[in-house]
Amino acid sequence: MTPFARKLPPADERRQLRPCLSAFDLTFIGVGNMIGTGIFVLTGIAAATQAGPALIISFVVAAIACVFVGFAYAELAASIGGCGAAYGYAYAAFGELPAWLAGWNLVFCFGSALAAVANGWSGYFASALQAIGMPLPPALASGPATGGVIDLPAVVVILLLMLALLAGVKQSARLNRFIVMAKLGALGVFLAVAAFHLQAALWHPFLPYGWFTQKPDGSTAGVLAAASVVFFAYRGFQTVSFAVEEARHPQRDIPLAVLGSLTICTLIYLLVAGALTGIAPYRALNVPSPIAFALFRLGYDWGSALVAGGVIVGLTSTMLMIYYALTRIIFAIARDGLLPPFFSVLQPRSQTPVNAIIICGVIMATLAGVAPLTATAKLVNAGTLTEFVLVCAGVIVLRRRPGIVRPFRTPGGILIPLLGIASCTALLNFLPAVTLASYGVWLALGFAVYFIYAARRSARGALGENPL
Repeated sequence: MTPFARKLPPADERRQLRPCLSAFDLTFIGVGNMIGTGIFVLTGIAAATQAGPALIISFVVAAIACVFVGFAYAELAASIGGCGAAYGYAYAAFGELPAWLAGWNLVFCFGSALAAVANGWSGYFASALQAIGMPLPPALASGPATGGVIDLPAVVVILLLMLALLAGVKQSARLNRFIVMAKLGALGVFLAVAAFHLQAALWHPFLPYGWFTQKPDGSTAGVLAAASVVFFAYRGFQTVSFAVEEARHPQRDIPLAVLGSLTICTLIYLLVAGALTGIAPYRALNVPSPIAFALFRLGYDWGSALVAGGVIVGLTSTMLMIYYALTRIIFAIARDGLLPPFFSVLQPRSQTPVNAIIICGVIMATLAGVAPLTATAKLVNAGTLTEFVLVCAGVIVLRRRPGIVRPFRTPGGILIPLLGIASCTALLNFLPAVTLASYGVWLALGFAVYFIYAARRSARGALGENPL
């Protein structure tokens, strides 16, 4: 009996996904998810309203926290496995109720992130249509929170991605590789043009908002507050851990892909943040498409259009990978009996969770049509930081369990997981109080759903076992 037999359902009772992804595919899943709304949209908002040119320090702060967490994910993905990521790790380390809350949190994070990225995609798409003289009617270009009726492009793109995921994970991975190359090309064009137009004067004052301030309206500003916002750009490397069951060599390739995608994207983020605030006044960057705007401001209409096109394509891969992770976590929870078995049904040909894909597509398309971007992103950050704290704590707890084979081991004993907990907790405290309160309401609802439904339906609950 393995150390987890009393926590996780036996392997022979679990529906299995098809292993078909290479290390290359896995790394591109991480990069495809990370390079999205965080760098293409929130960078401008954070620079204009919270950090100014010191945004680059905000990215460094967020990166440090994510490196600690990345090591924790690499260790648990290689040793625990499963397609549920933090949900499965919590099941192994803490038991059913904490696992349910972790899964509930993951569904919230990935669902909200999908809607937020779709909003960002829609902003660039609307800008591109306007540039070619075919503007969308205002009522169809944004949701009620910003004066429109429905964000139609965001709705349509999620429904199209639903069809892509139904085709199968290998086909989706091929599409993702092509899209990631397109958005890396767009960023390459931006950096190449920006290199010839950097103005050191635009980096002064470097710290216009200081390190951290609390505004009278409850919002926050400063480098550390901005770090808690641009942290959204780093969420995504953990998506790789959802692909363990679909990886050909998971114990070797998952840690490489987690840490590799995190390293690649950190370097890109620092270059883009420095270049963006070096070619445009930071106060002018509070726009839906700051990178394209900065190039347009320099007079590079073709560059602006090219980058906008690359971003539109690129954000598509981010949504695709978020959508992928969302369906896998729902599949994993349903397979363990905590959600209706309807969500764990696999399509025979593609071996994909067809019902989870369709239901998520319809719900997330509706949410994307009406949800405001910035508020959604902050809520996602609260959930993601909580997830990261839980994963780091899981490493510490499971280090005390004998008999666990660890193909990858986080260096430094429990020091790095402890630093991950401390840094993520600090970033949580820099989020606005209203964001934390809203997130607390979601967790309270999760407790209620667990005791009303999940505890009675799970395999362990049916046996009368303690869920703790």
